[in-house]
Amino acid sequence: MADRKALLRTLRRVAVYGGGAVVVLGLLGALTLVLVVARYESKLPSVEELKNGYDPPQVTRVLARDGSLLGSVFTERRTVVPFAKVPGHVKLAFLAAEDASFYEHEGLDYFGMVRAMLANLRAGSTRQGASTITQQVVKNLFLSPERTYERKIKETILARRLEKQLSKDEIFSLYLNHIYLGHGRYGVKEAARYYFGKPETALDLAEAATLAGIVAAPERFSPRTDAEKALSRRRYVLAQMLDKGFVTKELHDAALEEPLRLAPSSEEESALAPEVVAYARRVLERVVGERAKKGGFTITTSLDLKLQAAARKAVREGLASYAERQKLVPPLTLETRKLWGPLSEGDVKPNRFYVGKVVALDDQKGTIDVQIGDTRGRVVLAHEERYDAKHLPPSEFTKLGAALRVALNGSAPSQGGLLPLRLELGPQAALVAIEPRTREVRALVGSYEATPGALDRAVSAHRQPGSAFKPFVYGYALSSRRFNPASVLDLSPKKGSKEQPRRVPLRNAIAKSDNLAAEFLLRALGPANVVEFARALGIESPLGATDSLALGAYEVTPLELANAYASFASGGEVEAPRLVTRIVGPDGKELPLPPAPPKRRVLSPEEAYLVTSLMRSVVKDGTGKRALSLGRPVVGKTGTTNDVKDTWFSGYSTELVATVWVGFDEPTPLGSGESGAATALPLWIQFMKSAHEGRPVSDFPRPNAIVTARIDPATGLLAYDGQLDALEEEFLDGTVPSETANPTAPAGESVVVDDEARESGDVGGAPSAPPVLAGKSGLEADIPEPPPF
Repeated sequence: MADRKALLRTLRRVAVYGGGAVVVLGLLGALTLVLVVARYESKLPSVEELKNGYDPPQVTRVLARDGSLLGSVFTERRTVVPFAKVPGHVKLAFLAAEDASFYEHEGLDYFGMVRAMLANLRAGSTRQGASTITQQVVKNLFLSPERTYERKIKETILARRLEKQLSKDEIFSLYLNHIYLGHGRYGVKEAARYYFGKPETALDLAEAATLAGIVAAPERFSPRTDAEKALSRRRYVLAQMLDKGFVTKELHDAALEEPLRLAPSSEEESALAPEVVAYARRVLERVVGERAKKGGFTITTSLDLKLQAAARKAVREGLASYAERQKLVPPLTLETRKLWGPLSEGDVKPNRFYVGKVVALDDQKGTIDVQIGDTRGRVVLAHEERYDAKHLPPSEFTKLGAALRVALNGSAPSQGGLLPLRLELGPQAALVAIEPRTREVRALVGSYEATPGALDRAVSAHRQPGSAFKPFVYGYALSSRRFNPASVLDLSPKKGSKEQPRRVPLRNAIAKSDNLAAEFLLRALGPANVVEFARALGIESPLGATDSLALGAYEVTPLELANAYASFASGGEVEAPRLVTRIVGPDGKELPLPPAPPKRRVLSPEEAYLVTSLMRSVVKDGTGKRALSLGRPVVGKTGTTNDVKDTWFSGYSTELVATVWVGFDEPTPLGSGESGAATALPLWIQFMKSAHEGRPVSDFPRPNAIVTARIDPATGLLAYDGQLDALEEEFLDGTVPSETANPTAPAGESVVVDDEARESGDVGGAPSAPPVLAGKSGLEADIPEPPPF
């Protein structure tokens, strides 16, 4: 009996002490949990910002004028879609695949967490998760992806917070927009577009199940990577949907039988206009600043895809024709080339061009080793589509000892320890086309390659325009009323020149691109006045009031030259070119574009028409004669600089202005036989032919105020009665000659020198002797007051 009482006392003491210990341990455990939670809570990000709005990185899309996609700009390829617009069966597919009880729990699946913990303990490492959709949202938005117990604790705390801050639909919406679905695509909208070529609203049940099946391992279960694994995952998701009562047996069975139909794997966006995408991005940055990096904008441009394709084709085929003329097509076997100069020496630096010697060929690797001074580099021929269109092996493309023009390929990795090189055998080109009435840019090509991030020569390359600048000299001459198309100029050649003094009618002078005539006019008019006139018409690059201005010595870009010519084509009105026409923000609201100067009139319609009339003579009788092949009224001006380092043609029809430039990036002579007429004009003709295909022929309308009169071509005076060689000429009202030619006077001889054909740009050369105006014109040679532009 005593023993029993002692045992009972002992048991009571054990119970009391044990219970106390349990309580103490429980309190310690609770305190530890509180301290752990407190420790991690203090370092966790706030979820409250999601309550104020979800603003993840999104895709900015750049569109052509017809809505076609030109390109996308993004850090994460995502387009946010409102939750209400996601079809119900798409939502159910993701719930079935990832968290069927999402709408029932409070952010955590406790049974799943215990199951995962036991599995991980058995494995000795973190192998299995039990993340709900809420936890996945927390992980994707706030935490790093590594699998650790610390991250899991943070995830658990934040999941509970998120459930308190947002509704279930809001959390699920975050999930559907933020989830990664392979191949750089985030969210259901981008995934639907990439895999199936349709919006998320058009996905059927089988497609929705396929997307939902990707989430667990995007690259492994991608239907583009492994169709069988993707179909296996689709079967799993459909089975889950059936098991949870999300679909009927009939819908399940029908979806199960659907074949896997993927959209073409090629990118949907055009590769025709990376220059325009880059330009649009810069405009967006001007409008919204740093917010542009977040994306989500839609930028509409004025680009016409048909004209852009025609421009790119003209550039590529024109440069290919140049290569044929200059014998720059394989096999390249010459050991020296006059076109490129001697072999280069010294260190190889970025953005420079070198002439090297081929020292090794490897057909198996497809490489060409080139020696430049003491440096050896390597060309990978597979990357040279422009110069090796036939995909020849190196041994058939060139030979040992041959000279090749190359540059450092900074974007490529080193090749077997050698410097990566790229071929730079031929020149580059740029083409800009503008609709003169609206000033909207319809085509813009800045290179042969169409490589994103490459130099856009149409917008950024400043080059001497040569004689393509002369219309500004002649335009001011006409608007000053001191000259008319019939004016005859007495020209004195430069000192030491073998040329003889000559008399040149103004119209013939521009047609034949006479350099002395342009210098003559510039000095008579005053260089500063011509500078102001060109600026008023849209030339923004710096211009110097020097004699060489007449010959195009000061650099301009193809875009600004085209837009300045558009001022003539539009009847004398000046306006900034427009490439970006509309920007819509992520919220669907249209944003104001950068302010542009208001449209203003610089020339009267009659003055602008007369400049057009003069340039029509360039095509009819002068250096632009090849353009007659178009069979419709067009005008324009060639341009060739000293040593033929730059070649141009800029001109227009009644509907379109186009400017073409061809030259090496590092100013280098283009070679024998090249000129504005031979090199740039054929590209212009090819483009304009495609651009006007199917369009009715229209002529430049003559304003009513233009006056016509028969004149004597030798003197520029009115023709006498019965004069057989008289020409009909056009004049501004008040500029018709008042005197009549003397039929008994000795006939004056007009001599026209075709400077463009002789490739004598005279850019930067010694100025000619002071010109003397034709005595019979009755004009004074004093420099007038500056124009009121």
